[in-house]
Amino acid sequence: MPTTTNITTTYAGEKAMPFLSAALLQPTTIRNGGVTVKPNIKFKQVLKKVAMSDLIKDGTCDFTPTATIDITENTLTPKEFQVNYTLCKQDFRSDWDAISMGLSAHDNLPPSLAEFIIGKTVAEVATANETIIWQGADGNEGEFDGFEALFTADATVIDVAGIAAVAATVQAEMRKVINAIPQAIYGKEDLNLYVSSGVWRAYISSLALQGGGDGYLNQGSNQGFSNLVFEGVNIFMAAGLTANNMVAAQSSNLYFGTGLMNDMNEVTVLDMATLDGSQNVRFVARYTAAVGYAYGAEIVYYKN
Repeated sequence: MPTTTNITTTYAGEKAMPFLSAALLQPTTIRNGGVTVKPNIKFKQVLKKVAMSDLIKDGTCDFTPTATIDITENTLTPKEFQVNYTLCKQDFRSDWDAISMGLSAHDNLPPSLAEFIIGKTVAEVATANETIIWQGADGNEGEFDGFEALFTADATVIDVAGIAAVAATVQAEMRKVINAIPQAIYGKEDLNLYVSSGVWRAYISSLALQGGGDGYLNQGSNQGFSNLVFEGVNIFMAAGLTANNMVAAQSSNLYFGTGLMNDMNEVTVLDMATLDGSQNVRFVARYTAAVGYAYGAEIVYYKN
């Protein structure tokens, strides 16, 4: 049974790239540089972890290999997804740019509508992927395991128990996360305190309420919304994070993997008129995606 819409152009293979790029790479966590993107993964990507210890010894005349080097690995395996739906041209004959569909009973989909359908679909996929990146569960249809599921299953990730975010307590809770950051990564340029939109909102409110209501820098409620820092660590609003949750990690340690450039990705808008005589148009998109990280011991996960 048709979903309801219209198009007459087919995009596939490399020509699909602009649409898939928008869908896969426009979630805010990716667009704002919160993770490292690994494209062109045909099957899986091995994330090597190298730990070195006992490197420096007193000098002697001999070569004495005494250091300890442990090499372990995590894998990033993108999962295949698809977006399929059917639309009927008849639904747009009277109310969407009918003239551009042609005067014949054999309608063509208006170019403006075709662009709208593609753009709307891409936007919806991007919004969904932002949430899946953080909250996804592989057992759910159309999802992969997000960071939160991976953190929960990894005993090496540093866990911090949390509470609901409110203006009066949010800074104390953020400080718990900051204090739990391993010394080895504290001060790194790409270290972020990832916060949910609820925590971000509570933090803005806490700034506005400082000084008996005068607000931070005497700006009252007129607080800035960008370039926020807490105790030296950049605050990154991750819209897909579960409400009240926070994560401290380097963006170089968090990965989004996809086969964006390979031939498993395609976007096709297919007019079925010449194939089965119907007035239906089918939209087909296929892509692969997954998230992962290398060092669990260098990630702090604050969970309400």
